[in-house]
Amino acid sequence: MTAMPLYPLRFTPSYQYRPWGGRRLESLLSSPLPGDGPIGEAWLLSDRKEHASVVLNGLLKGMTIGDLMESSPEQLLGRLSEHRGRFPLLLKFLDVQGSLSVQVHPSDAQRDLIPSTDTGKTEAWVVLEEGPGARVYAGLKPDTTAQLLRRAIASGTIVDRLASFAPLPGDSVFIGAGTVHSLRNVVVFEVQQNSDTTFRLYDWDQVDRDTGQRRTLQIDQAMACIDFRQGAVSPVIPLVEESQPALRERLFHCEHFGLTRISGHVPFTVGAAGRLRVLVCLSGQGHLEHADTSYVFAAGNVLLLPAVVGACPFRPHGAVTLLEISAPEVL
Repeated sequence: MTAMPLYPLRFTPSYQYRPWGGRRLESLLSSPLPGDGPIGEAWLLSDRKEHASVVLNGLLKGMTIGDLMESSPEQLLGRLSEHRGRFPLLLKFLDVQGSLSVQVHPSDAQRDLIPSTDTGKTEAWVVLEEGPGARVYAGLKPDTTAQLLRRAIASGTIVDRLASFAPLPGDSVFIGAGTVHSLRNVVVFEVQQNSDTTFRLYDWDQVDRDTGQRRTLQIDQAMACIDFRQGAVSPVIPLVEESQPALRERLFHCEHFGLTRISGHVPFTVGAAGRLRVLVCLSGQGHLEHADTSYVFAAGNVLLLPAVVGACPFRPHGAVTLLEISAPEVL
């Protein structure tokens, strides 16, 4: 496959039916959702065969992120170009109208629990909306042992062992691999390792409207993943890196990804020389400038800045809030 010059790339989201989903992503993405059923997830940037993100703009329109990984790894990844697998991150919006299953993900070290084509799964959330009774469940209450947790699962009282809090818009939550977690009545942005390996401990006795059945649990695998040293997880405290010309707050920085929230109303710079960045617009609109071309960017949009693009000026049209996501430094 012949390499072509890369530029800021837009992608078409892929929508996922989930029994716990709703229809709130329609207003966030400013576009109609498919069908009339509950849409739980919009996959914004995905390099997975079942839901491969497709370029929406420019000369590369119609190519997948996987095609670009194959044809232009150095342009796309920069110093990470020796990575020849899948794109390392998976980005989503989640509309959890009901309750997400109580679940846990394995770490990279637990290879016996992970399909050969997958990785571990560390993820993080930024809360965008909360509804009545909204809850974030993250971590276990003190002194919860494997024996106590199994007993609670069997008796249907697992919620009594889960640490939780009432979320507010803007709350940011880090969910490391091995952390028991769930969500109720919230809309969140999610960044994660490019993995789809999830083990359910409990599913709130929900019945899938399409199958009429309860979904399968994977209790033994989930128990093997849990880090019982992990206590209650609270929202992170943002680290202010800069206040002018825009407010830059570091939310997460780990071996798998970094995430900074940028808020402002006057021009500021996004991206970094020789490094991959992904932008997600949470509110407002503006345009990014690169190589004498303007790229309009509005709420719900995702814009991938290949490493070869480098730093670019972003010009808000009024107040705007973006997330800037970095890939891991080492793969």
